[in-house]
Amino acid sequence: QVQLVESGGGLVQAGGSLRLSCAASGRTFSSYAMGWFRQAPGKEREFVAAINENGGITYYSDSVKGRFTISRDNAKNTFYLQMNSLKPDDTAVYYCGLKRGWYLYTRDYSYDYWGQGTQVTVSS
Repeated sequence: QVQLVESGGGLVQAGGSLRLSCAASGRTFSSYAMGWFRQAPGKEREFVAAINENGGITYYSDSVKGRFTISRDNAKNTFYLQMNSLKPDDTAVYYCGLKRGWYLYTRDYSYDYWGQGTQVTVSS
């Protein structure tokens, strides 16, 4: 069984930065693609960023492209979301997920495992 634990959320002013971490245990981490999603109050969960199994391919939603960076360290079974130039619209609970195969990575239903979520709040 895979377990994912997110950390790094918090309260930050607009324009600030945060780095989220997602630590995985239980399976061969390097055989999974990984993604970050977020859910704001009253809204559906939306795709933020994804990275393939070896970290060589990344993909971002238009709303975060150029501000967020996804990365992974397979030796540490951890992946990251560096968030810069944060905006109040980035306020949400952020979730990390694992999936097999580099396809449908923008669709949350294609993910096999999820973390519990970490709150990010950006004040104006």
